[in-house]
Amino acid sequence: MGATGFESGKTYLNYIDGQWVAASTGKTEASINPARRREVVGYVQKSGPEDLSRAVAAAKAAQKAWRKLSGPARGEYLYKAADMMERRFEEIAETLTREMGKTFAEAKGETARGVAILRYYAGEGLRKVGHVIPSSDSGGLMFTTRVPLGVVGVITPWNFPVAIPVWKIAPALVYGNTVVFKPAQEAAVTAAKVIECLADAGIPAGVVNMVTGSGSVIGEAIVDHPDVQGITFTGSNQVGKRIAQKAVARGAKYQLEMGGKNPVIVLNDADLDQAVEATVSGAYRTAGQKCTATSRVFVQEGVYEAFKEKLLARTKQIQIGDGMNADTWMGPCASEQQLAKTLQYVEKGIAEGASLIYGGRRLEGAEFGDGFFVEPAIFENVTREMTIAREEIFGPVVALVRVKTLEEALELANDTEYGLSASIFTKDIGSMLAFIQDIEAGLVRINAESAGVELQAPFGGMKMSSSHSREQGEAAIEFFTAIKTVFVKG
Repeated sequence: MGATGFESGKTYLNYIDGQWVAASTGKTEASINPARRREVVGYVQKSGPEDLSRAVAAAKAAQKAWRKLSGPARGEYLYKAADMMERRFEEIAETLTREMGKTFAEAKGETARGVAILRYYAGEGLRKVGHVIPSSDSGGLMFTTRVPLGVVGVITPWNFPVAIPVWKIAPALVYGNTVVFKPAQEAAVTAAKVIECLADAGIPAGVVNMVTGSGSVIGEAIVDHPDVQGITFTGSNQVGKRIAQKAVARGAKYQLEMGGKNPVIVLNDADLDQAVEATVSGAYRTAGQKCTATSRVFVQEGVYEAFKEKLLARTKQIQIGDGMNADTWMGPCASEQQLAKTLQYVEKGIAEGASLIYGGRRLEGAEFGDGFFVEPAIFENVTREMTIAREEIFGPVVALVRVKTLEEALELANDTEYGLSASIFTKDIGSMLAFIQDIEAGLVRINAESAGVELQAPFGGMKMSSSHSREQGEAAIEFFTAIKTVFVKG
C-alpha cells in the first residue's frame, strides 16, 4: 500500500445491482503499467454476455424509482460522489498514472476535473427542463418537459479514464437515466475506483452498473441489447460507425465522439514562443493520445524556419519517463499496441517521402527498457496525400507544412474527413474572424492549443469526428433526455 492508498495487484470486480461481483466466466486479465510492464496494476474481470444481461436487467428495474426522484435529489448523490472522489484524489490519480501512463500532474488535473464535473451536473438537477409555449387555444396551457431515455450504455476509451466516464455518467444520472458502463479494459482499474465513489455515495442499487470485458463481447452486447435505449460512445471511427448502424436498426439513440486530425495554423504575425509552447503541449501531452491532439501544423512561410527551430529546441527539452517521476513531462504510450502503431506511422511517413527531422525512435535502455516509450517525432515536407497527413496517429507525431497564405492554410486544414478541434496563432482580428468562419471544426481556439475544452462548454466535432451531437455543459441534456410536449385544458 503506497502513501496515496494505491495498492497494486488487487482483483477488481464488476458492479451490478449494488454488489461487487465476479464475472460469470471466472476469467480475469491483468492491467499493466505501461512504464513498467512487469508491474500489474490490478486484475479486472473478463466478463461475458450473461454478466451484461444481468447489469441491464438491474438498470431497467432501478430506472422507474430513479426517474421519479426530483432532479435536486438525484443531484445530491453526485455531490456526495464528488466528495468521495475528492477524499481519494491522490489515490485515484496515482492509479490513473500507473495504469494509463500520463504524468502524475496530468492525472491529478484529470481527477480534479472529474470532481468538478460531478458537482457541475449535481447543480444541473436544479435547472429548468422545459418551456411554456403560447397556445392558439386561449383556454389551454402548453409546455414542454424533458424525460429520461431509460437505460443508457456508456462505452469509454482508455486515454481519459476518469474525465470521459464522469462527463457521460453524471448527466445521464442527473437527468433520470440508469447506466450500464463498459470502460476500456486497459483502464478498468481506474474506472472501478470512479464507480466506487458513486457506490460509496449511496446511489441506489441498479442505478449504476459496471461490467468489464472486451469490446467485441461486452460493447457489442450493450449496443445490441433491446433494453438499452441510449448509447454514448467515445473511441475509434471504425467502432463508432458500427454502433451507429446497429443503433439505427433497432431505434436506439446514439452519441459518438471519435477521431481528429487537428490542425494548428501559425501566421507571420504570431507570437512564436506562444505558438511553439501550445503546439508542444497540444501534440505531446499524454504522449499525443488525445482526440484533440495537435497533428498538423501549417506555418506561414515568413516564420516557417524560425518556428521550426524553436519547435525543435523545445521538443528536445522534453523529459520522458515514468509518469510518477516528478521531472517527467511526457510518459509512455499507453500500451505495446499504441507504441507499435506510432512507430508504424513514423516508418510510413519516411517511406512516403516525408522528412523526419527529429525523434520517432523507441526509447530503450535502463530507464526505458521496461516500458512503451517513444521520442516525440517531427516531420516536414509533408504533402496532403501522405498517410501521416490524413490518418489519426494517436501518438506524439507532428507534421509541419509550409504555406503562403491563410487561405491556403485553411484549405489544407479542412482537407480531412475529421473536424474536431483547430487552433490559429495570429494578432490580426481579421485573420481570427476568417478562421472562426471557415475552419471546419467543432472546437475552435485562438492563440491556444488545440487540446482541451472547459467542462461547462459543449464539446464535439464536425464531419467524421462525431455524430453531430455535443457533450458536456448544458448541451448534455439534448442527448440524455427526450422532449415531451404537454397540452392542458381545464
